[in-house]
Amino acid sequence: MKRFLLSVSIVTLTLCTFIGCSEQKQWNREQRQALRQMLREYRQMVYLNNLTDAEYMLFADQVAADIEQDYPLYTTFVELPAVNDTVQVYVVTTIVDQLNTDARNMRHLFPYNSLVANNILPSGLDRVQQNAFYRCLAQRVNNTFPTVDSFVNAVISDTTSMSTITTLEQQCANDLFGWQVDIVEIVETN
Repeated sequence: MKRFLLSVSIVTLTLCTFIGCSEQKQWNREQRQALRQMLREYRQMVYLNNLTDAEYMLFADQVAADIEQDYPLYTTFVELPAVNDTVQVYVVTTIVDQLNTDARNMRHLFPYNSLVANNILPSGLDRVQQNAFYRCLAQRVNNTFPTVDSFVNAVISDTTSMSTITTLEQQCANDLFGWQVDIVEIVETN
């Protein structure tokens, strides 16, 4: 029995040397499902939360394909020290790539219901009026931020830039609908 196992080991080692044994190069079904489960955690992000299920599936497919292409070995991917941060980078990068700061995408970043709740827009606007607002907002955003990256960074990180975006939203609302919003700045005192 020992001779048989030794013979099989030698044959396997010899074959691997000549043929070239390597680790699995493609992800299997379970590994892809594990990645999709990680991506579901990002469904609540503002841009992603407002996608339809079909739009979100296309988005998740793109992120998964990019990750699988850059990390052909699943074990290399899951053993990254900050695998969740890596997934987040891919999610944000894909959002940036898809954005292109146009009116079609502004509705995902700044949903109408949120704008009404924040008193930026009046309730009851029809689709034509909403589209006019988003075209105006896209144009103002493009005029204010020189690149899509600078716009996305402003949305993600900086409260001052969010104030700039809020101002742009208010300007469009005022220009189109005569809807004036007064902002009160709260200052902390010691």
